[in-house]
Amino acid sequence: MIKYTDYYLKLNYAKMHALKWTSPLNFFLSDAIRVTTRIASRKQIAISMATSISQPYPSLKSRLRKGDCLYGLFFDSFSPTIAEISGHAGYDFVIVDMEHGYGGISEALSCLHALAASQTPVILRLPECSAMWAKKALDLGPQGLMFPMIHTPQLAQEAASYCRYPQAGICGVAHSITRASKYGLDPGYLDWCEEELLIMCQVESEEAVEKIQEITMVDGLDCVMVGPTDLSANMGYIRDPGNENAVKMVQTVENAVLSMKPKGDKRVFLAGFAMPHDEPSELKKRGYQMVCGAVDIVLYREAAVKDVLKFKTSVKQM
Repeated sequence: MIKYTDYYLKLNYAKMHALKWTSPLNFFLSDAIRVTTRIASRKQIAISMATSISQPYPSLKSRLRKGDCLYGLFFDSFSPTIAEISGHAGYDFVIVDMEHGYGGISEALSCLHALAASQTPVILRLPECSAMWAKKALDLGPQGLMFPMIHTPQLAQEAASYCRYPQAGICGVAHSITRASKYGLDPGYLDWCEEELLIMCQVESEEAVEKIQEITMVDGLDCVMVGPTDLSANMGYIRDPGNENAVKMVQTVENAVLSMKPKGDKRVFLAGFAMPHDEPSELKKRGYQMVCGAVDIVLYREAAVKDVLKFKTSVKQM
């Protein structure tokens, strides 16, 4: 009986001794498996990002190169809700206007978030042609920047340099943390960001029209946007943007841009804003590649006035 008991005591001791060494071993092996699985998963995510995030949905420039005529909206209210509605309505692009609109960088970011729901490309119009504004705007990740009041080829050159990293330009480098690169999650951002960014310069003065040939030749400039209201105002026709002299100035810009011969697949596109005397369809007929037909505030104003008038008219008839 004693021998029988001793045998089982020794057996249990052997089992405990074996467990003392196998438990850490099993823990080590399971931990190694977890780490290996995690690394493989991260590699798969990186491969997925490289093939999907780095390929943005069709850019404005790619559509313009194909010959599409794009229809857009000037956006001045900075309302994320109206921005989202505008995107779902089907505009090809929306120009978030920081020059005359009510918001700056923070408010523009909210509009970008809202328009991302419909994958609507955003162009940010800067308050002025400056490196500071361009830098902060580019970090938000728009598809284009619009520089106002470009009167000379020198200003156009400066605008282009603000949109290029050294050594081609002077844009500050923070791509690893900004929204433009998905906060550093897009491994191919530097491969396409400068090529796909649409750089637009606004021609809004007689001086700019006189130097339009030189402006259009500036390396890096992608699009000339005619500003009919500022142009007519600078000529002394602030109350008469349809004045024949102002119209002739606009035609000079049109002819200069549309007569340019493309350099390979690169060319300067023509953009414009429709006026009461110059409908969007007319701009398209004349060769404009980007047409803006309205401002969000004006659309709401006209709809509100029409709604009130409809009710008051119906009440009078009762």
